Amino acid sequence: MSRAFLIVLDSVGCGGAPDAEAFGDTGANTLGHIAAACAEGRAETGRSGPLRMPVLDGLGLGAAIRLASGHPAPGLTAMPHGLWGAATEVSRGKDTPSGHWELAGVPVPWDWTYFPDTRPAFPESLSAEIAARAGTDGILGNCHASGTAIIDELGAEHLRCGWPIAYTSADSVLQIAAHEDGFGLDRLLNLCESVAPTVHAMRVGRVIARPFLGKPGSFARTPNRRDYAVAPPAPTLLDRAQAAGHTVHAVGKIGDIFSQRGIDRLHKGRDDAALMDQLHRLAGEAEQGSLIFANLVEFDSVYGHRRDVAGYARALEWVDAEAGRFLARLRSGDLAVFTADHGNDPTFRGTEHTRERVPVLAAGRGAGQIGLCAFADVGASVAAHLGIEIDGPGPEPGRSFL
Repeated sequence: MSRAFLIVLDSVGCGGAPDAEAFGDTGANTLGHIAAACAEGRAETGRSGPLRMPVLDGLGLGAAIRLASGHPAPGLTAMPHGLWGAATEVSRGKDTPSGHWELAGVPVPWDWTYFPDTRPAFPESLSAEIAARAGTDGILGNCHASGTAIIDELGAEHLRCGWPIAYTSADSVLQIAAHEDGFGLDRLLNLCESVAPTVHAMRVGRVIARPFLGKPGSFARTPNRRDYAVAPPAPTLLDRAQAAGHTVHAVGKIGDIFSQRGIDRLHKGRDDAALMDQLHRLAGEAEQGSLIFANLVEFDSVYGHRRDVAGYARALEWVDAEAGRFLARLRSGDLAVFTADHGNDPTFRGTEHTRERVPVLAAGRGAGQIGLCAFADVGASVAAHLGIEIDGPGPEPGRSFL
């Protein structure tokens, strides 16, 4: 029995979302704009020249960008030898849970709640609950902020008074930052877990623990982030695979995104390089018939939100080289799908996610054009490959492109 690898390159969108205007994202195109910047010599830090991604472009990356957005991506012009297309999201959000759940066959059936860009950003009752559960007299922040900027701004005060730093963004999220030594990592995780039910009841998608270390002037976030996400509202691909007797491996933050549901084994790592090492290992070791679902987050968290075009380009070229090594380790009959959950165009205004279509590139099942498909079609195709029946309670299933 063959295996299926579903690999999400977090935020690696390819433009062209038909409803981008409703999100204020008209014209956003993460991959297309990075490729253009590279070709124009505007992404030379740590790399040089046109964007080079021969492995994924060979599967159809450049063709997917052209299909999704109507625009070419300089340097990505290969004739595809894999299955390729671009997927459109229907969930009313451009966030991590919405994208991943829909890829796994469950579009979000509600509107997320977003905190206003005001000071304070949170309702008084929520601020009071965070403080009470932290055992402090108040909270710091209480606003929209960049996660790295707010610890630079408030880290010293946090160490002085002991209050947690609570902030949000344009996503449906509450983030709480605290010093691992001064506040305590376990205390921070317990705080986030305890406040999560209240936040989820408000239809806010995630509570994220953001631990950091260091001293004033040199604070840095640690790899011990933890997401506490709302549980999916219906059985996902992971639940159905597990129920059918397939072993489900979650690499990176997949476990957090799916509230640990439908998962047999978790594989973590301090950064994307460590997570890619997990994928290389699983390519050699994972059981026949298993589903391996991975998220590589640093395109989004390290480069997209920080609008670092050259850094994003370096990360893309790195993952392309790793993809070549990974694909060479797959067994006959295995399926590998590379896709994304939303965009985060580093050339776009602001610092938030962008509403985009995402590439869908499949290796192991021949070549051809998938065309424009739905996010849910990705999960349906993986299920079809594994011989899993998609029926019973839940949303209308996608359609397999295999």
